Amino acid sequence: MIAPFLTTERLILRPHTEDDLAPLAAMWGNPEVTRHIGGQPRTRQEVWTTLLRVIGHWQILHYGYWVVTRRDTGEVLGEAGFADHKRGLPPELAIGPEAGWAFGPAAWSKGVATESMRACQDWMDAALAPAATHCIIDPGNIASQKVAAKLGYRRIGETLLRGEMIGVYRRGA
Repeated sequence: MIAPFLTTERLILRPHTEDDLAPLAAMWGNPEVTRHIGGQPRTRQEVWTTLLRVIGHWQILHYGYWVVTRRDTGEVLGEAGFADHKRGLPPELAIGPEAGWAFGPAAWSKGVATESMRACQDWMDAALAPAATHCIIDPGNIASQKVAAKLGYRRIGETLLRGEMIGVYRRGA
């Protein structure tokens, strides 16, 4: 299975392709983008490996991430969707698929994360009807905490991930 195309008023969410490597490597190589997501810019090779992993999610789990583009220009703004990263989080916190979103500066403070994740949630609810989804957010990432709240996620706890404290949020059951 490959990711279906989703559209919103301003955005197209589409499957990843090899052509996405350059814009995604630029985005993930930006220290401001990764400040609250791992803390280190990613190399082109790391982004390539992630791109292949995203495609694999769709093949195995029938859900995953989409590339989020501007509907009018096709510009790649970021990524959004769901995954199972096998992070080893406490099972009482990590219920259901993990939601995630990441965007470059061109999308910041414009409602793009909320708009794209609403489309992802609508698709997930219709296609797979999960009882719950969760997301993890760095305590310093206030912008993502606000997005999570708009999407219906509520903080349910915190845990360590790679030696750093993260907040865990849940939507649904």
